[in-house]
Parts: sequence; C-alpha cells; structure tokens
Amino acid sequence: MKVAVFGRYYNKTTSKSVETLFNYLFRQGIEAYIEDEFYNLINNEAHNIKGFETFNKFDHLDKTFDLLVSIGGDGTILRAITYVKDIDIPIIGINTGRLGFLATIHVEAIEQAFQNIIDGKYKISERSLLAVETLPTNKDVEDLYFALNEVTVSRKNTTSMITVETHLDGEHLTSYWSDGLIVSTPTGSTGYSLSCGGPVITPGAYSFVLTPIAPHNLSARPLVIPDSTEIQLNVDGREQQHLISLDSRIATLDNGTIIKIKKADFTIKMIDLFNESFLDTLRKKLLWGEDNRNQKQ
Repeated sequence: MKVAVFGRYYNKTTSKSVETLFNYLFRQGIEAYIEDEFYNLINNEAHNIKGFETFNKFDHLDKTFDLLVSIGGDGTILRAITYVKDIDIPIIGINTGRLGFLATIHVEAIEQAFQNIIDGKYKISERSLLAVETLPTNKDVEDLYFALNEVTVSRKNTTSMITVETHLDGEHLTSYWSDGLIVSTPTGSTGYSLSCGGPVITPGAYSFVLTPIAPHNLSARPLVIPDSTEIQLNVDGREQQHLISLDSRIATLDNGTIIKIKKADFTIKMIDLFNESFLDTLRKKLLWGEDNRNQKQ
C-alpha cells in the first residue's frame, strides 16, 4: 500500500496523532510519503517517530497512490484536495481538534481504523464539487478552479453591501443585495452556509444551495437547486472589486466579471468506515452543541 500524508501543523494538539499514525505505518511496512512542508515541519521538531528517516516526501500526487491521509480538521482536508484534484485517490481524515464532518478519526481509533482499511472494511462516499469559470479569466481561479465546500462572492474593502445579479440556467432569479452569496455543495452545507442560515443537506443529495450573507432583501432565503443547474453571477457595488473564495482560497475580481459555477466533472472520494456515518456525526454534533450550552448555563 502506498499512502500520502498531509498536514499543516505539528504541535501539542497534533503530535500524538502524527506519531501514532507514523509509528503504525512503520510497523506495518507501509510505503508512506509526507507532503514536503509537513515533512520539514515535523523534522524540525523533537518527535518520537520510529524510522522517520525512511519516509519519503511528495509535492504532487499521481495515480500510484492508494490513499491520502489528512491530519488536522475539515479545513485541512479542504487543502488536501488541491493535491488530489481529479485523480481519484480516496481521502481519510484524522481529527486533531473539534468534531468534524470530514475528519472523523480520533487518535485513539487510528490503528483500528487503518487495520479496517487494510482489511477492506470501509465504503467510499463520493462528494460532488463546484467548478468555476470567470470571464475575463483570472489566473488564481483558473489554476485551482474547484471547491468541495462552497464558492462565495463577498464585498472587499468596504462596509457597503454588494449586489449579486443571479441567473440559473440562463434565467434571471434575483439580485441579492447583501454582504455576499454562498453557493454550497451538500458537503459544504454544514459549514459557512449553515452559519448563514442555510439547510443541512446529506452528502448523497443531488443539490446545491444558494445562501445570501446578511441580505437586505427581507424576502431573501436560502434556495436549494438541482446540482445540474448552471449558476451565473455578476457583482456590482460601490467599490470596483470584490472577493471570490473557493473553500479557503481567495481571489480578487473586478466588478462586472461574469462568474459561471456548475458541478465539476469529477468527485472527491472520502473513506467512510462501517462504524460511522454522516447522520452519526450529525447526532454527535448536536449533542456536542447541547453540552456546550448546558456548561455555559
């Protein structure tokens, strides 16, 4: 088995998970590659990883890899997909912080989780992505044109609202007068969109969600649409530019730029172990939120 490992931090929060994973991979004789910057980060700190010098480094992935392991939270997985892109490498996330919807394996379950993967005791959840095209083209968007969670347009360098002219399959929907607009996948429905009042959508649904950010239109509400819909946005406002974000990646666009958003022609494959599910994670999230509220009271 050939495994790629990606992470962003090596500190007191992540070190136990990192060391547990690599010591297990070393004992199992699994061929492991560590993303360049993550490798150097670990190598520059004191650690208890046996045989660390035997692990390789990578700065890009190809189809020879069987699996990518993300160590961090859901945000780390969003960064990891920029390496996976459209080459169909399954991803599994080790969670080193709060409960996540994508990164679900906790430190005490790492060894059993990987034994289950070796034994084939898992299923694949295919996650749809959004693809973005701008006219005129923008290099920052063109280089990494896809998003797993959401594509967001928002104001820049101003406290004034922007107007987001919105068309669906060529038909005018409305002009959102707001701080911005989120176009979310089912995967992203539990993120920024949810914080702005959007619905939770199960990962297998064939839907996208349009969620306005602090809309001034009193009738503006989140809208669920088929994921076959092509969305076209055009932003206007007092400033000459606005922001577009694809997950955590941000670019600046001139007002009047045509933004076309549609379902990408590839998916991201997430590994789900048989003892976990989206609904199980959702229940735990709800309980976690209730416990936090009770503690504050």
